[in-house]
Amino acid sequence: MNETQLTHFRALIQERLQELGDSSAVGQSARAVVELDQQSVGRLSRMDALQNQAMAKAQQARREVEARRLRLALDRISAREYGYCDGCGDDLPERRLTLDPAATLCVSCARG
Repeated sequence: MNETQLTHFRALIQERLQELGDSSAVGQSARAVVELDQQSVGRLSRMDALQNQAMAKAQQARREVEARRLRLALDRISAREYGYCDGCGDDLPERRLTLDPAATLCVSCARG
C-alpha cells in the first residue's frame, strides 16, 4: 500500500473515530439512571425508559468496540502492517477497507 493510500485510510479512520465520539456524547443522556419515582412516571413509561436505557448502553458498547478496532487499525498503519490479511497475508482489497477500514481478514479468510 502506498503512502497516498495510507494517508487516505488514516483520515477515514480518524473521521469515523470522531463520528463515534460525537454519537457517544449525544447518547449520554439516554444512558443515564432511570428515576424510580412512580408518582411522576407510570409503570409502563418507566419500563419503556429502562428498555431505552438498555438499548443506549448496548449501542455504546458497540461504539466502544468499533473505536477499539479503529485505533488498532491506526496502530497497524503506523507500523506499516495495514492492508494485509491476518489469515493468508494477501493484500486486502481497497473496496473492503473503504467499507470497513478496521478489517483484518480478506473475504475468503473471514468465511473460513
